[in-house]
Amino acid sequence: MNQSEATVQYAQALKAGQKTYKDCVLTGRYPYLQILDEILDDSMVAGVVDLGVINIPSEQIVGTKGEGRRTAFAADFMPLLSADSEFAAKWTELCAAHLSDEGIRDPVRCYEYMGRFYVQEGNKRVSVLKSFHAPSVPGYVTRVIPAYSDDEAVVIYYEFLDFYRLSGLYQVYFSRRGSFAKLQAALGFDPDHVWTEDERRRFQSAFHYFKDAFYKLGGKKLPITVADALLVWLSYYPIGSIKELTVPEISKTLSTIWSDLKAKTQGEPIEVSTDDAEEAPSKGILNRIFGSVFLPNHLNVAFINRPDPIHSNWISGHDLGRRTLEAAMSREVTVRSYNLEPDSDVDAVMEQAAEDGAQVVFATTAPLISACRKLAARHPEIKVLNCSVAMPYPGVRTYYSRIYEGKFITGAIAGAMTKSDRIGYIASNPIFGVPAGINAFALGARLTNPNARVSLAWSCVSEDPISGLLEQGVDIISNRDIPTPRQPQGSWGLCAVEPGRTLRPLASPYWDWGNFYIRLVSSILHGGWEALDYKNSGKAVNYWWGMRSGTVGLKLADDLPDGVRSLANILCQGIIDGTFTVFHRKYRSQDGSIESDGNRWLSPEDVLHMDWLCDCVDGSIPAYDELLPMSRSIVRLQGVYREKLPPEKEGPLL
Repeated sequence: MNQSEATVQYAQALKAGQKTYKDCVLTGRYPYLQILDEILDDSMVAGVVDLGVINIPSEQIVGTKGEGRRTAFAADFMPLLSADSEFAAKWTELCAAHLSDEGIRDPVRCYEYMGRFYVQEGNKRVSVLKSFHAPSVPGYVTRVIPAYSDDEAVVIYYEFLDFYRLSGLYQVYFSRRGSFAKLQAALGFDPDHVWTEDERRRFQSAFHYFKDAFYKLGGKKLPITVADALLVWLSYYPIGSIKELTVPEISKTLSTIWSDLKAKTQGEPIEVSTDDAEEAPSKGILNRIFGSVFLPNHLNVAFINRPDPIHSNWISGHDLGRRTLEAAMSREVTVRSYNLEPDSDVDAVMEQAAEDGAQVVFATTAPLISACRKLAARHPEIKVLNCSVAMPYPGVRTYYSRIYEGKFITGAIAGAMTKSDRIGYIASNPIFGVPAGINAFALGARLTNPNARVSLAWSCVSEDPISGLLEQGVDIISNRDIPTPRQPQGSWGLCAVEPGRTLRPLASPYWDWGNFYIRLVSSILHGGWEALDYKNSGKAVNYWWGMRSGTVGLKLADDLPDGVRSLANILCQGIIDGTFTVFHRKYRSQDGSIESDGNRWLSPEDVLHMDWLCDCVDGSIPAYDELLPMSRSIVRLQGVYREKLPPEKEGPLL
């Protein structure tokens, strides 16, 4: 009986192999097994290590060590030789043994290179077991370690070697560097934690169920690994919940975050929108006839604040924006705000906003991004926005302002007003957009004073940065910006240092969130949200508006000299009209590199991701260890070097 079953199995495997061969030829892929000896030469190898007998994941067995039997197998190890061949007879004999009580006992012999396995002895055994969809194949494994280089694939493999030493797992592999350490942290393990046998067994079980669900949704069509997808999923759900869910239930949770998974396949997963809010295109007969039917004429808008506005100048600026929106659009919107206490359950408050009928949710601080992602996954019908930048999550749109435009103008004022050529600048945190503000200010100062130098201090490093700057002899200081257009300047913004070290206001950029909220909500009412969705096809959207939209403004002191005032107004109007661009000029970085020759146009992404400083700036971007404790969480979220930071353990233990 086993022999006849084995004959049928060979016929089915042969049919599968012929299909794989044909598909490969039609799509321009190599139709046979990969051959390790043709991939490697001695210069590519740092050494070999004998791993003994391990269970090799079947999916990762991709080829043979040598070229023997090159044409006997298709690329998936299914046979290609006819049923009356000697090869088929031996294959069928092995299959019959597999179906008997005896089974296939002897381990195969494989070489592993870069996470993939190449068979030296036992090709037919692998083929038989793969035809039965065996999850693993026992084998003696010799690991071939590649010579180290800066090649992305090699760097990732060396990270895998560290992970394998801790976990003993081959099933887990990532396509981006840093991910193995992130998984270790997401599972609640310390960086050097060696997994126990029980932890390994439970993870493998959860990983198997997750992989099943991922593949059922078409995950094989995405150019990411199962582990890549799991790491995204773990930012929403704890690993322990997998054992409580069926495969269809896991699939359902995956489908809610599918846009995030697809975003990982994008070369640049974030689309920075620097224009005013877009409206849906008016062209097209369907839009002209049915547009007014499909578009909303009223919106319920929720604002989620942490902390309460009375405890934060930043939040009070957003709350003023909320009130401005409510006053300007009282007929079109119903606005409700939720102010969280330090011990509030953020997810519960978000869910309450959804139950209260919110159609648009604005979360006004970056640390709320995790709760925003969960809300967007649970309620894809709600438009969720978080006040932050450079977050690669398509389910949540982010928004911020191009405050660097105002910084350039105050830099020009500082250059014109300084008598010592020494200007102080206080920066907040080394997060995206802040180096652009520093550089814009420095370029503005050089515009009006080629001898100006900018002394840089950080409020995230020193609790009294002004004193440090005064000790350096600066006579102008750029302090933190005015949080609202209505607030008196005081010592905010750009100030002159007077006798007795008092500060006299000169000018300050400000954030006008009221203008932003009015324009964005109006855009949603007129179809602009959907227009951006269509244009960006799955990318995360980051609204990054500036002076042209009214999101950034400039307050000038009454006693500012007329000539300087006129210059500031000319620059302001030029930026608004688009006739003047801050970074379209020649400048160098501190190491002497030419960052722009004056002809290059920087993209919004180039400006947003600046991590260098102009050569006229004295100071540096502080390292993570130099930061005050209260600043470290925001830098982990939005820091210019966030990808280089070792992850913190955060998830539940297995």
